[in-house]
Amino acid sequence: MIDRYLTPEMKSLWSEASKYRAWLRVELAAMAAQAEHGEVPREAFEALSRKAQADPLDDAFAVRVAEIEAVTRHDIVAFTRALTERYGEEARFIHHGLTSTDVVDTAQNLLLDEALELILTDVQALREVCRTQALAYRHTPTVGRTHGIHAEPMTFGLKFLNWMATLDRDLERLTAARRRVQVVMLSGSVGTYAHVSPRVEEEVARSWGWSAAPVTNQTLARDRHAEILSALAILGTTLERASVEVRHLQRSEVREAMEPFGKGQTGSSSMPHKKNPILTENVTGFARLLRGFLTTGLENVTLWHERDISHSSAERVILPDATSAASYATRRLTGVLRDLVVFPERMLKNLNDLGGLVFSQRVLHALIDEKGLSREAAYDLVQRHALRSWETGEGLRDLLAADPDSPLSSGELDAAFDLDWYLRHVDDIYARFGM
Repeated sequence: MIDRYLTPEMKSLWSEASKYRAWLRVELAAMAAQAEHGEVPREAFEALSRKAQADPLDDAFAVRVAEIEAVTRHDIVAFTRALTERYGEEARFIHHGLTSTDVVDTAQNLLLDEALELILTDVQALREVCRTQALAYRHTPTVGRTHGIHAEPMTFGLKFLNWMATLDRDLERLTAARRRVQVVMLSGSVGTYAHVSPRVEEEVARSWGWSAAPVTNQTLARDRHAEILSALAILGTTLERASVEVRHLQRSEVREAMEPFGKGQTGSSSMPHKKNPILTENVTGFARLLRGFLTTGLENVTLWHERDISHSSAERVILPDATSAASYATRRLTGVLRDLVVFPERMLKNLNDLGGLVFSQRVLHALIDEKGLSREAAYDLVQRHALRSWETGEGLRDLLAADPDSPLSSGELDAAFDLDWYLRHVDDIYARFGM
């Protein structure tokens, strides 16, 4: 991910030095279990642990690994040789009985676990903003739209409540996907434990509070990673759903809400009046990326026999970039919704702009329930006047009141055009969320 779209936390997490520290953590954890059972010298493990703690792997180490890999063409070999250079002869007991993917896949799970923890925190923060705004605009009337056309009255807070409920499901999906990669694989070249005891894997997993992968070949099955990318892609749709709504509401002819516009900000290089929804457009772009990453992740599931590395080059891009994009986009939308500029008066004006057409269903039911008209006759009567209202701009209530064929009295028409009646169950919806 380019620096423009990196949070500081994700930039640090997915750095080369961070990756090598995760590799060393796996190697040392395996070595600790092996030392416990006399498979490597305990003194070597303790000395190496002390050196690693006193002199942690840094950017200079990453540069050295790259220099060695330019010759070896193998990153784990370059890594172990660089460790020997840095820490001395005790490092010769590192990687004992393991294969490269044992280290790479298990360490990658460590990084994914941390990345998902960051994303879960970001999503929770967005959820709380939606909750706050749902409460703030709980009873703020606005027009609900279907197909982009005025439908019936609702409240602005219900939009936020809908997004909050979706984010609750996103949190569940992300948590489940995170559990799926909290596994350790230390099973050797084709998953048979020929050179490393299963108890090493089990003890490392237990020490981390994770699970040992029950069966592997030379890789962890990539459905685990696809599940993460799926959860992130679905999160992207949640972010996009809210962003597209903000973008529509900011349109000049709607102008019910808009993104914050900072002091000194400019909207266009040529048109000084412009205030464009650039933040939410940006989020929409990230949602497209997240869906694309999932496509690659699904293709990575199928590998040849016990392994190939067709997934490797793709994962070096999609896993850091997908988690980074999700975190960045979530934080961006959080800021937009927290500081959203809202125009309740414009909402009410837009609600009334069509001369009461949004109350047509209540009129329909009044004719059926109270006046005994057939549904077809009632529908035809209301639609005839509604279409005339569309064409002429005359108010629907006025047209109905002037129609001698309409059996509704003035009081019954007042009741049918009562805004509060449409919103009477809003509090019942909120109660489902303990709000």
